[in-house]
Amino acid sequence: MLKQIFCIAAITTLAGCALTNQTEKLPQPIDAAALETSLAKQQADLVAVIDESTQAQVASYTGLSTQLTALETQIAQLKLEPKDAITPIAQECPPSPLGGKFLLGATENVYIDEIKASFKTRIDTGAESSSLDARNIILFERDGKQWVRFDVLTQGSDAPAETFESRVERFVRIKQEADEKSDRRPVIHAHLQIGKYKAETDLNLVDRSHLDFPLLLGRKFMQDIAIVDVGQTFIHGKKLAHSAENK
Repeated sequence: MLKQIFCIAAITTLAGCALTNQTEKLPQPIDAAALETSLAKQQADLVAVIDESTQAQVASYTGLSTQLTALETQIAQLKLEPKDAITPIAQECPPSPLGGKFLLGATENVYIDEIKASFKTRIDTGAESSSLDARNIILFERDGKQWVRFDVLTQGSDAPAETFESRVERFVRIKQEADEKSDRRPVIHAHLQIGKYKAETDLNLVDRSHLDFPLLLGRKFMQDIAIVDVGQTFIHGKKLAHSAENK
């Protein structure tokens, strides 16, 4: 009898151990609230990362757009060909009955301050731009800017030429009536004096040895500051310091 009771107790103990092991192997219940909180945090972190990336892209695009606008403005300004700058100095000019303008003859002596010489000059209403007789024209670069070196006969054809250097303002193409090809010339800025009148303008450099006048002033110089009387010459005198006669 005792043997039977002992066997039954042993079997019961083994069965209890087996049941305990099976219970330990069952999956634990999922904490839904904790999972939802974790997912929400991950979603918030992802949204924050996306927002930060988007803001960085917007800032980069705005910067590039600003740079592009500035570059387009610079290109547009470079494409614009500036007109000859003419700045009469009113306090240097005597009173004029011609509405503030001064009178020019068909031929005048014009002093160029940068050259320190006076030139027999043709005042030509048929020409648009102004030209100076220059020889041995050589272009070069200085401090990243375009410059030009050229010779001028400041005391006429019988005296040696003088060499000058000036910054190039721009280039201009001049088409001669008798020639189908256009002539590309460097343009310099110069301060002129005609008698008591002072003004400034742009001069393109070209060999004028085949012409009668080493200097020609066109319409851009005369516009708004002078009137031409083609029936008169040398209204403002024939001589100035270091006069350069025509060839």
